[in-house]
Amino acid sequence: MPSDPPAVPVTVSPPGRMRRLIQRLLGVVGLPSDRASAMLALREDIAGAIALGHSEGAVEKAARDRLLGALDLGHRTVDEIMRHRRQIEMIDADLPPGDIITRVLASPHTRLPIFRDSDDTILGVVHAKDLLREVDRLVRGGSGSVEGIENLEIEKVAMKPYFIPDTTTLDEQMREFLARRTHFALVVDEYGALQGLITLEDILEEIVGEITDEFDVVGKDSGPTQTGDGAFLVDGAMTIRDLNRATDWRLPDDEANTIAGLVIHEAQMIPNEGQVFSFHGFRFTVIARRENRITKLKLRPL
Repeated sequence: MPSDPPAVPVTVSPPGRMRRLIQRLLGVVGLPSDRASAMLALREDIAGAIALGHSEGAVEKAARDRLLGALDLGHRTVDEIMRHRRQIEMIDADLPPGDIITRVLASPHTRLPIFRDSDDTILGVVHAKDLLREVDRLVRGGSGSVEGIENLEIEKVAMKPYFIPDTTTLDEQMREFLARRTHFALVVDEYGALQGLITLEDILEEIVGEITDEFDVVGKDSGPTQTGDGAFLVDGAMTIRDLNRATDWRLPDDEANTIAGLVIHEAQMIPNEGQVFSFHGFRFTVIARRENRITKLKLRPL
């Protein structure tokens, strides 16, 4: 069994040095050391102390990831972790009632958006339990019968959709979820076009890691897989942050959210299968591509 590849070294500045550096930089650009800069310095101090504790063996990796994940909520936006619209499972409101019921029951998700004509026209969000109640009413209530299912009006069962801008911070959105007592939001851009969806569970996973239950579909490609030659096979849709957390790497996520997006950004093109690139201290090999999407990559630290 080959040994794990060495992690990219992380240089951690002592808290006081980090604070003084930030203050000097603010002074150079003419910005006052106001409350915001003080809070930034405090956050950097805490993050630096946590990273330093981990490098010295005082803080376990899992604890470090949870603490840093919580600190980052106020600096990251929902578009970084949302499920992209291509990955959203939706129900066409014009389908026969029997087909709608079958699709909802077959889905691993309890909440599904309902659309008509186009997936940009979201009518609402149906909860499996609400649908079950309505089916029970149509079949068993009053003069109900099995044939009563044909009278199902899915729009009346669906909840009003909750839309949020893609620039909302994770910290702000978590507070909104708790205040509204809801767990599901649809993300739109500045033009109102659907970009994806986010749940309260998605935000909590940024702190505690992956949360799964008996209905989640956990595939073989849910995380990086180490090969016999020391490289890693990675799904192109995996976020850079998740890969960094799993491997202790330091790949940048300023210009892209996913591994595939990073390769496309650096290559300035959509690569073909078999093409190889080297940047940020890693060798990237495109293993599989579907249409304009990179679906599988091999990464090897240089």
